Amino acid sequence: MFLSKSPRLPDLPSWRHVLPSVWLFAIALVIALCPPPAAAQGREPEILHFLDEVPAGQLVAGAEGYGPIREDVPVAPVLKGRDVIGWAFITTDFVGTTGYSGKPIHTMVAVDSDARIIGVNLVKHSEPIVLIGIPDAKMKALAADYVGLDLVAEAQSGGTAHELDIISGATVTVMVIDDSVVRSGLKVARALGLGGLAQEAAASGPTFEIDPEAQAAADWMTLEGDGTLRRLSLDVGQVNAAFAAMDDSRGAERPLSEAPETTFIEMQTALVSVPAIGKALLGEAEYANLANWLGEGEHAILVVGRGLYSFKGSGYVRGGIFDRIVLIQDDVSVRFRDRGHKRVVSLAAEGAPAFTEADLFKIPADAGFDPSQPFRLQLLVQREVGAIEKLFTTFDLAYQLPQSYLRAVAQPQAAEAPGAAVAVAEQEEGAAQQALWRRIWEDKTTQISGLAAMLLVLTAVFFFQGYATRNEKFLFWFRIGFLSVTLVFLGWYANAQLSVVNLMALFGALVSGFSWQAFLLDPLTFILWFSVAAALLFWGRGAYCGWLCPFGALQELLNRFAKALRIPQWTLPWGLHERLWPVKYMIFLGLFGVSLMSIEQAEHLAEVEPFKTAIVLKFVRAWPFVAYAAALLIAGLFVERFYCRYLCPLGAALAIPARLRMFDWLKRYRECGNPCQTCSNQCMVQAIHPTGEINPNECLNCLHCQVLYQSKSICPVVIKKMKRREAVAAGPIRDVGAHPNLTKPQPSN
Repeated sequence: MFLSKSPRLPDLPSWRHVLPSVWLFAIALVIALCPPPAAAQGREPEILHFLDEVPAGQLVAGAEGYGPIREDVPVAPVLKGRDVIGWAFITTDFVGTTGYSGKPIHTMVAVDSDARIIGVNLVKHSEPIVLIGIPDAKMKALAADYVGLDLVAEAQSGGTAHELDIISGATVTVMVIDDSVVRSGLKVARALGLGGLAQEAAASGPTFEIDPEAQAAADWMTLEGDGTLRRLSLDVGQVNAAFAAMDDSRGAERPLSEAPETTFIEMQTALVSVPAIGKALLGEAEYANLANWLGEGEHAILVVGRGLYSFKGSGYVRGGIFDRIVLIQDDVSVRFRDRGHKRVVSLAAEGAPAFTEADLFKIPADAGFDPSQPFRLQLLVQREVGAIEKLFTTFDLAYQLPQSYLRAVAQPQAAEAPGAAVAVAEQEEGAAQQALWRRIWEDKTTQISGLAAMLLVLTAVFFFQGYATRNEKFLFWFRIGFLSVTLVFLGWYANAQLSVVNLMALFGALVSGFSWQAFLLDPLTFILWFSVAAALLFWGRGAYCGWLCPFGALQELLNRFAKALRIPQWTLPWGLHERLWPVKYMIFLGLFGVSLMSIEQAEHLAEVEPFKTAIVLKFVRAWPFVAYAAALLIAGLFVERFYCRYLCPLGAALAIPARLRMFDWLKRYRECGNPCQTCSNQCMVQAIHPTGEINPNECLNCLHCQVLYQSKSICPVVIKKMKRREAVAAGPIRDVGAHPNLTKPQPSN
């Protein structure tokens, strides 16, 4: 092979023994030098740091400057001459804004006296995909879309009055920005009384909770009369009138043809997680099932309906969201999904009418729902006005739990009030952040299921590798198929490409104050890292680098294609190869060292990874980045897995703890390396030393050596064993044939 006869370089100390010591020394040095996390108390408002960086005219068109920051609320007036035209603030001062990087996303927002957003500026962040993967113009355009957002409408709709525009490859970052802008804007508007939004006053009287001893009437009519059941009834005439009153004239052009008095929908609801109500409407047995279905802190409503219109809508058919109803309580909005839904077969209350639909919907514990406070069920009614166009209008079904189902809760002592208020605020913020990452996980159910299936299959192959490697052709095509799924599904579709940037973000979080919230925002990355951590203990780095890395899959598939086209393959002499593979460790340690001083600079330097260009952005990027990624892939056509072998800092980071694995799954013979060199010569990344041992720091667990281990046509040890067995089996037969006069001894009489 090419370069295979180059002169051997002089021996140097083995990197296999030096690197673990270097790594441990680096860890100890970092722990010694890094200061403990700073205390959160006494932190200055972030707005103090950014007012000088963002001119008022850049934030709000026509503004001339800022006034002094208020003492009660960290906001600054936006001035035009002497007139206050708005209030500027930083989202981080009001809500949690931790992004994909594990650090806050600081956004400056301005709102006017009508509680409308009049300016948005993304002032500081550490999001790697935005820093180096997405043009700044896209993020500025995204921020500009919030100008004009009506926070009063957001408060009334529970934060659902606007549509969220997602930028491909930056889903998590965009959702965090959206959540922080809306929630912080509402907090500021309420604190300042903008747009008629008033700060919620502390309750001076008693607060209430559900009374488990309350009793409910047994018949439907009484339950309707005392407010246990609430009704929304619409006829065709009312719906036609509602569409006719819309600004869009097309709403009146296609009225319903039924008689005006025809029932369009009659919908009723009740809070059946209240024991008395649930037992009265569902019966004792069904309520017991409901109680078992609900977790701690969860609630449920019963919704029944009949008429021309279904409240469940098309979302139920798709197995996703029920897109026609949403529960709204102040800033809280709950959209129901099919997994939080159950059908009701029959109603237990006496005199219950016949309904075409009867369903239970679960309200999650982290939604912030308070059963003692009023809420409304908003019904979305749609009308087709074109081939693919629809108009929408809404109707509200208001609900207030009757006082007979509630009991007063004693107020805390006055001395405990300040601490209690802080605790409540922290709980609310924690619940809001938890709701955000839960929403992201729910939206990625398909990707999560696909990744879980891949991990299950790969784990089975590794555990039963003896069976999987018996047939060389089967393993070859299985590997090609699995790598194709990794590239297309995990990489190009789900963008689940791990990066050394993730490790730097993790270390930064450990130093500055760890929070699970930041890492839960990207479910696939979270699951992959946990899987990689477990795999390192069993199989080393190969589980990820050899099977689950999209860029690694791209390299190997292209190399397979190159081999099919008979492109020559180059094998570097062992001496040169052994001195090149430590380069990736040097790159990783260099990036790690830079990250201690500036995580932003380290993220820029992490462009040594071509992952964002080739996988996340699918080569849609500036030409220098594309040229660099293409050069690495071209090199991989001649030297298999060139980038993985010599340059990948992520592979280096995973290889360092590879020697901590608990098991040696790859089987070897005593003859491996002395004299047999078959596996060493055929290893695609030269991870097998000429002396026969496998280097776990470099092995990708492709399992090809295990195919050779069992090969009856290639492995000399197996061939020798087979010949010995054949000789033993054939020996007695040849003896009998050679001595025809010899017969079996006859039994004696």
